[in-house]
Amino acid sequence: MENDEITLKELLEKAKEWYSYLVSQWKFIVLAGVVGAALGLGYSFMKKPVYTATLSFALEDEKSAGGISGALGLASSLGFDLGGSGGGAFSGANLTELFKSRSMVEQTLMQPVFDGKDTISLAELYIRTQEWREKWQEKPKLKAIQFPPLTKQKYFTREHDSIMGKMYEDLSKTSLTVAQKDKKISIISIDVKSENEAFAKAFSETLAKQVSDFYVDTKSKKARMNMAILQKQTDSIRAELNGAITGVAVANDNTFMLNPALNVNRTPSAKRQVDVQANTAILTELVKQTELAKVTLRKETPLIQVIDRPILPLPKEQFGKAKGIVLGGLLAGFLVTLGLILKRILNSL
Repeated sequence: MENDEITLKELLEKAKEWYSYLVSQWKFIVLAGVVGAALGLGYSFMKKPVYTATLSFALEDEKSAGGISGALGLASSLGFDLGGSGGGAFSGANLTELFKSRSMVEQTLMQPVFDGKDTISLAELYIRTQEWREKWQEKPKLKAIQFPPLTKQKYFTREHDSIMGKMYEDLSKTSLTVAQKDKKISIISIDVKSENEAFAKAFSETLAKQVSDFYVDTKSKKARMNMAILQKQTDSIRAELNGAITGVAVANDNTFMLNPALNVNRTPSAKRQVDVQANTAILTELVKQTELAKVTLRKETPLIQVIDRPILPLPKEQFGKAKGIVLGGLLAGFLVTLGLILKRILNSL
C-alpha cells in the first residue's frame, strides 16, 4: 500500500523550495510594490476628503396625564372626540426610519440653499458635487434638466423621477445614517457624509426640520381637527345667540305700550327668549369643550429640541499619502506573489 503521509522534513523542504523560488523572483515583486505604491500615492491625491455632519436632537412626547382624564371621559360621553395618541406609527424606532424614507429625502433635496453665488436646491448642489452635469453633456434629455428649489413633484418628468431615485439610493446607502443612541433615551443622531462640506451641513439640518415638521403635524393632526370643529361650532352658536338676543329686543319693542290683555302679541318675544336660553346653554358647553381641546392639542404636540448642530469646519476623513503608499505597495506585492505561485502550480501540472 502506498503511503500518502508527508513528514515534517518533507514539508520543511517544500517550504524552503517555495521560499527560494519567490526570492529568485524578487525583482518582479519589488517592481510591483513600487508601482503599487506609486498608484496608491496617486489615488491619495485624486481622492477627495469626505466630510461628516452630525446633528442630534431630543424628542419629548408627553402622554395624556391623569389630571384631565376625567374631563376627556366626560367629553367623550357627550359625543366629542378630543383626540388620542395620534401618529403612533412614528413612535420609537419607526421615527428613525422616517428619516430614511424617500418622501422625506426628496422633499429635503428640493429645499433652497445658498452656495455662495446664488440660491439653488440641495438636489442641484448634489448634482454639482457628483459632477453629473459633465457626464450629461452628450445626453440631450438629461442635459437640460433643472431642479429649481421648492418645485412640486407633480411637475416632475420621468427623467426627474429617475434622477431623484438615483440620488435617494446613493444618499440612503452611503451617506445618510440615522440612529437612536439608546432605546430608553429619545435622542436621535443624524450623520451625513459628503465630499461637499456645505451640502453635508445643509442637508442634515434641512432633513431634521422636514421630519420634525411632518412628525409634529402628524402627531397633533387629530387634536387640531377636533379643535377646529369645536371652534367652528362655537362661533356658529355664538352668532345664533347674538341673533336671538337681538330678536328678543325687537319683539319687546314691537309690544311696547300694547294692551296687556293681548298676550298673543307677546308670543314672538317668548319664542326668542327660549332660543336665547337654549343657545346660552349650548355655547357654555362648547366653550368648555373647546378649552379642553386646546389643552389636548398642547399635550399631543411633541417637542423636538435640537441638541447639537453641525459646526464648520466639519470633521473630514482623508486618504493619506502614507496610507496610499503602504496599502498600494502591499496590495500590488501580494497580487504579484499570488500570481507567481499560481503560475508555478499550473506549470507543474
